[in-house]
Amino acid sequence: MTVEYKVLTEQTISLPQGPRLAVRFAGGEKRPFLLVHGLASNALMWEPVGARLAKLGHEVLSVDLRGHGRSERPESGYSTAQASIDLARLIDLMGWGGARRPIGCGQSWGGNVVLHLGAHTDALHGVAAVDGGWIQLADRFPTFDECWEQLAPPDFGDTSWEDVRRRLSQQLRGWPDGALAAVLGNLEESPEGMVRNRLSRAHHRSIVHSLWADDPADYYPTVTVPSLFLVAGDSDSAPEKAATVAQAAKALGGSGVRWYPGAHHDLHLQHPDRVAADLQRLLDPQPQTAGAP
Repeated sequence: MTVEYKVLTEQTISLPQGPRLAVRFAGGEKRPFLLVHGLASNALMWEPVGARLAKLGHEVLSVDLRGHGRSERPESGYSTAQASIDLARLIDLMGWGGARRPIGCGQSWGGNVVLHLGAHTDALHGVAAVDGGWIQLADRFPTFDECWEQLAPPDFGDTSWEDVRRRLSQQLRGWPDGALAAVLGNLEESPEGMVRNRLSRAHHRSIVHSLWADDPADYYPTVTVPSLFLVAGDSDSAPEKAATVAQAAKALGGSGVRWYPGAHHDLHLQHPDRVAADLQRLLDPQPQTAGAP
């Protein structure tokens, strides 16, 4: 049986002293959720989770950060700190304060962004980081040049849009409806029918530098709201990752940790029912207890 979920509508919001951001929105009486994508990603990656939260009566806003998705592409401002500032301004424009403070949920780099927001403002009721929030690339790469050499985005060359679409449809077979459209939202088709990334290479590099230069552990001591890590994999097969997550959870005062064995890095797109259920744990204002599901 097909389950019907509430559809999020696309809108555009102009930030004061900032770019126009494309968002996907659903109104609701219950506490809002702010959904934030990762590096070189887009708001559609959160669509299955957002639709489920909206169906439960929550107000939901997923956002294309500056330079991503369908948002405006200014020349500067591509860092964790600036993304956090953009989100604070967006929350203010939404009128979310007091009893309507949102749960901030970010995937990968987006996890770092919402933790930065939680550390530097009182705008959030809770923070969830999905396979991110602990990313500090200097731990892996002594210099930024080494980091960029390994993590620069791929050049699609003369690959056609149809070739990429066909390949992705095979890779995402068995994933929830909308997964293909979400992943394709990270890309765009040139007038010649070729594929390129929506986020420019220069802006991508700037964000990677931010992930290399900034240590999210600096944020943890001032995050006072309940927090939760949703982690792809399992602690037994990824001991180094497990140690990093455990250290971050402890620094956050006992953050909840939920492991997703066998899951992809985009686990929010792959397992939306479970992710939506886990995110609702943050509606309880009491701190979470770290542990496996």
